[in-house]
Amino acid sequence: MATVQPHRVRVGRSVELGLLALALAIGVAAYALVGIGATGAVPTNVLGYGVGMTVIAFAMHIVLRLRAPFADPVILPVVVALNGIGLAMIYRIDLARSARGITSTFATKQLGWTAISVVLAAVVLITLRDHRTLRRYTYTAMVAGLVLMVLPLVKGLGADINGAQIWIHVGGFSLQPAELAKILLAIFFAGYLVTNRDTLALAGPRVLGLQLPRIRDLGPIVVAWAVSVAVLVLESDLGTSLLFFGLFVAMLYLATERTSWVVIGLGLFAVGAAVAATTIGHVGARFTVWLHALDPAVFDRAPGGSGQLVRGLYGLASGGLFGTGWGQGRPDLVPFAESDFIVASLGEELGLTGLIAILLCYLVLAERGLRTAIGVRDGFGKLLAGGLAFAVALQCFVVVGGITRIIPLTGLTTPFLAYGGSSLLANWIIVALLLRISDDARRPAGVAMAGPPPRPPATTAPIPIRTSVATVGGAAEGDDQPTERISSGDVDV
Repeated sequence: MATVQPHRVRVGRSVELGLLALALAIGVAAYALVGIGATGAVPTNVLGYGVGMTVIAFAMHIVLRLRAPFADPVILPVVVALNGIGLAMIYRIDLARSARGITSTFATKQLGWTAISVVLAAVVLITLRDHRTLRRYTYTAMVAGLVLMVLPLVKGLGADINGAQIWIHVGGFSLQPAELAKILLAIFFAGYLVTNRDTLALAGPRVLGLQLPRIRDLGPIVVAWAVSVAVLVLESDLGTSLLFFGLFVAMLYLATERTSWVVIGLGLFAVGAAVAATTIGHVGARFTVWLHALDPAVFDRAPGGSGQLVRGLYGLASGGLFGTGWGQGRPDLVPFAESDFIVASLGEELGLTGLIAILLCYLVLAERGLRTAIGVRDGFGKLLAGGLAFAVALQCFVVVGGITRIIPLTGLTTPFLAYGGSSLLANWIIVALLLRISDDARRPAGVAMAGPPPRPPATTAPIPIRTSVATVGGAAEGDDQPTERISSGDVDV
């Protein structure tokens, strides 16, 4: 008599292992080609670099096998590839400066920050067994995020660099707290919106075919707009202001599916940016550089001229379709080529073809994040995954848009590519959160979580079940797990 073999769930870890090998090959090969192109020889430390990156990547892979076996198998390899390409480009700029007699060790520091960031991401995956636990800290995350955003204004702690006060000095390190604040604010937005989505989505009049919110429901978006304008005015930071407000409006749309929120949000930000451009000198200078970059008076103005932007544009132009090749360009002619303008440096040596390939990697990363948001069964996870994926995509658009003169320069860094410890730390934490949520989204119903068993509940009373009917903010009807489990006192979702 025939027997039915139990179905073996495909978790994707073998696929991830193969993709990781390819991602590491891309990064190490780029590092070697930089040395060959710039000095005519393979770098003497290429073996140590390759071993270091391999240990970092495969350690994270092992953590996923043990703690998140159902996590998306594409996210980690894509991020490792981007991180490796960024390291190779930073090493290229170090070599160019060394040839001019300038000591530069940005690549070594970035490799150290990469190791620290991956360790921190692994800690997040190990300690956070269920992403829904974060909803308990909705308002704690809000307070912590706002505190981080105002830290650069504290006298003796904040630092004014190139007209923007967005950095703090701690010991011998400089940190950009807004990078970490965006994660905390995404947690707050997700927790707040999943609770209030019905009110925000269903109430309000229709005007000219557009569903408008009630006046009293405009409070959250007005508060978010006011905080973003405050950041813009007090810190002269157009990039953080745009990222913060854009993240909130995007998550508001995900929660409600109402286009009116997007229209109102774009209108409010346009008004705030226009007022800031006419009243704040640093912001106004960025708009002038954007609109009149090739004007000789603007180009030669110091400080605040368009020399950096124009040199970056000429670097992109000299790269053409296929680029000058690794180690064959002059990215060192652009100020801050390893951080703010690393996309221009890559465009010069890899050309339009290489730059499009890199942008496609970001597109894949954002798509996998949004796919995770669609697949996860709870409303909080949907909003958090969607918000974090959008934050990475928006930051990438803002950076590339500024370098190519689509929008004004903002001072944000390209995730995973650009030099910067705080940016790398924050974005690897985002990766860890997306992996954790995707593990829940891809886990079949009835399969237990990896790791130690959960703590027993505080009470043995039955837990009532409420299933949301929202398709974006909550789980759709027919999901195999409840959207939210609500118990007396605390909320576990």
